[in-house]
Formats: sequence, C-alpha cells, structure tokens
Amino acid sequence: MQAEQLLSTLEKIYTLHRSLYDLSLEKTDFIKKGDTEALNDFIKKEQNHISAINTLEMQRQKLAAEFLLQKGIHTESPSLAQVIEHADEAVQKEFKEKKKELLELTVKLKNQNELNQKLVYQSLQFVNMNLSMLQPQSEQTNYSRPAGNKRQAAGKSMFDSKA
Repeated sequence: MQAEQLLSTLEKIYTLHRSLYDLSLEKTDFIKKGDTEALNDFIKKEQNHISAINTLEMQRQKLAAEFLLQKGIHTESPSLAQVIEHADEAVQKEFKEKKKELLELTVKLKNQNELNQKLVYQSLQFVNMNLSMLQPQSEQTNYSRPAGNKRQAAGKSMFDSKA
C-alpha cells in the first residue's frame, strides 16, 4: 500500500518536472525574443510549479519514512535509494525506473536552465553596452593638473612675493 502511494507521488513529481521543463523550453524562446511581459508570466508559472514540487517532495519523504518504518528502518531523511534497497523485488523495478526517469529529466532541466541563464546574461550585457553607447561620456569641467606636474612642496609658492 505504501509503495503504491509512493510510486503515485513519484509519478506526480515527474509530471510536474516535465511540465517545468516544457516551460523552460518556452521561456528560452521568450528570452530570445526579448518579451519581458511573457517572461514575467513564465516566472510566476515556474514558481507555482516549484511550490507544488516542494509540497509533493515533502509528501514523498513522509511516505518513504513510513514505508521504511514498516520495514523496521528509522531515518529522518529517507532517500529513494533506501526505499529501493528495502522494497520487494516486484516493486523495486518500478522504483528504479521512476528514479532513472526523474534523474534524466532533472539533468535536462538543469541544462535548459543553464542555457536560459546564459541567454539572460548575454541580453543584460547587450543592454548595458547599448546604454553605455547612448550615454554621453562625462568630460571634466574643472581644471585638473596634467599627470606630469606634481604638487610643489608646502611653503613654496609659485609666485615670489618679495619682488
């Protein structure tokens, strides 16, 4: 019973991660287009997905702890590897499959997010470059000494006041 609930929760986590990955692919297009309004909407959607994933992850940890407790193992932060290790052979294969699917998807998601981060950084550099080209360079309006002339020693004046 616990194993089935855990598998169901893992499937929901996978579905949310897949949806988050799809969002990140769409986000790439909006970054390339420079559509900040759509980008803001996507960020809100991503935050909702992440919140739901965190909720499911807490549920997964609770179910995994209960599953391991039934097997006589007490742990505060149960991992999927521990569940797989102590699961029946029939269910073990399904857990391994879900783990593999989740790992592959998280790697793809990580790579896509890194690409998006690089694209945003390049866009920011482009904007900064354009701003610096458009802004006039400030010229010094006050007199300053040329670099070769050093201050004269204190007490000596440029003018001879005795004359």
